[in-house]
Amino acid sequence: MSTTTNDTSDVKEAADHADVTQIKKNLEDQKQTDAPESLTEEQKAPFIDEEVRTDK
Repeated sequence: MSTTTNDTSDVKEAADHADVTQIKKNLEDQKQTDAPESLTEEQKAPFIDEEVRTDK
């Protein structure tokens, strides 16, 4: 990819080649997404280690 001063060139190119029919179909589809899987107890790790907290 060549270096240009126009940082939006990739975005503009994608917009120029967008398939309007497919976009409309995608927006109209009421697809169910997969629900997130439940974590196991081992996977449920706190983001903050309570033993090293200094703000208590």
